[in-house]
Amino acid sequence: MRLRICAGLLSLIGLAAIAALPAEAHHGWSAYDAAKVVKVEAPIEAVRYQNPHGEIDIKYEGKLWVIVLAPPSRMQTRGLPPEDLKPGATILIEAYPKRDGQAEMRAERVTVNGKTVELR
Repeated sequence: MRLRICAGLLSLIGLAAIAALPAEAHHGWSAYDAAKVVKVEAPIEAVRYQNPHGEIDIKYEGKLWVIVLAPPSRMQTRGLPPEDLKPGATILIEAYPKRDGQAEMRAERVTVNGKTVELR
């Protein structure tokens, strides 16, 4: 009986310790200013076609910006396969900037290779 209580207590302490560790959490869309639409046309610097959201990097206003895209499954379904997002390709982005001033935007729609794709 005592062994079971100790094992349970250790498990609980372990879970609490894991929960206290910093984690890369999924950010909410409220972090972006939907009242401020930014349209940018720029070459793609880098691509991360990954979960939970794809990302591209572009240069804008003299800085490297991260553009948060949709999940890969949504991009595929809506006609934006990974081969359309290549470094060097010019992309037109309509996006919302991050409220805290970080060089990051959430893309609403993108136009690449003459095709416009709604991401949300």
